[in-house]
Amino acid sequence: MNLYPGQVMKGQNPMPLTPPPNSNGDSNDSWDENKGFCESVCPIKTPQTEPVRRARKVEGGIFFPKPENAVTIAVSSRVLFRTEKEQKVFEEKGVEEYLNYQVQHENEPLAPGPAFPFVKALEAVNSQLRELYPESEELFDIVLVTYNHAHVGVRLINTINHHNLFIERFCMTGGSSPIGYLKAWHTNLYLSADAEKVQEALAEGIAAATMFMPEKQVEVSETQLRVAFDGDAVLFSDESERIFKAHGLDKFFEHERENENTLLEHGPLKGFLEALGKLQKKFYAKGHRLNCPIRTYLVTARSAASSGIRALKTLRAWGLETDEALFLAGAPKGPMLEKIRPHIYFDDQMFHIEGAAERGTIAAHVPYGIAQMYSHRKSTNSAK
Repeated sequence: MNLYPGQVMKGQNPMPLTPPPNSNGDSNDSWDENKGFCESVCPIKTPQTEPVRRARKVEGGIFFPKPENAVTIAVSSRVLFRTEKEQKVFEEKGVEEYLNYQVQHENEPLAPGPAFPFVKALEAVNSQLRELYPESEELFDIVLVTYNHAHVGVRLINTINHHNLFIERFCMTGGSSPIGYLKAWHTNLYLSADAEKVQEALAEGIAAATMFMPEKQVEVSETQLRVAFDGDAVLFSDESERIFKAHGLDKFFEHERENENTLLEHGPLKGFLEALGKLQKKFYAKGHRLNCPIRTYLVTARSAASSGIRALKTLRAWGLETDEALFLAGAPKGPMLEKIRPHIYFDDQMFHIEGAAERGTIAAHVPYGIAQMYSHRKSTNSAK
């Protein structure tokens, strides 16, 4: 099976687009001093012909929340849009030909990529939040983060306007690492096609995942954001997974029983679930619990009776919950995810990512924990 971006085949890691080693964006300047950054990033030539643009369907006044108040989602251009052809030009002909190609095709909008339905769902939630809380800055704030040179900005802006996306904040690093900027944006989640940069973000404490485009894709809700999480090494630490890898399933069950009342440490995406829960509670406060436009799922290979109690007690102690919890006891996750139809599913093991993608689910790999040291071959015996 071929997973785009990164052309990931079974048993392989995604091929990163490696930027130069220099990093930037670690300035201590305040947000107020730098808020004009994205307004001055694209001083490039005017297109010869005007692209077709769709009118923005936004009612009322629009304000931009400060990053510290928003739930900030940073997405790379390679996962928001389909860029296989452009990436091939870059890899085969180099950066100068790539830039020329982008300028020559700047009035041709890029097709939607794997993160596109997720971003559209975020915007749908924002619309409902604005109706209920017109003055609140507690919204999803989407930032386009790309290694691209500013010359490519015209095509990206034209594409965003063509698809009627509301993305006004750009971070175009010209080949430098974006990680410092992610911290400045108070990023709650970073989605990229570059596995190395995802690992770098995780090392800095930023929730991050590598996204893939399945060869087929199921339809997802346009009115309800659905996010599914694996448990160990995603929401929780990899403590229990380490026991399983080192000592087997029986020892894993024994360890979980003995530590039933000991909370698991938090994993890399715990904070993102927490941010989703915070927005959910705003809908609950207005009487919208049963028709909340955000729905979350725990989809784990743990067994319910043998090892599920500790996971549920940990979430409860954190003050967090998922709307649904599926304990599959080692059964394949793909069929369940096909029924859920999430906009995104997070897992730390590539064989679960591949199984989800085979069923048309857009999945994102969280390269964290002990499982990264083992082969990514398919298995039905994972404890988590």
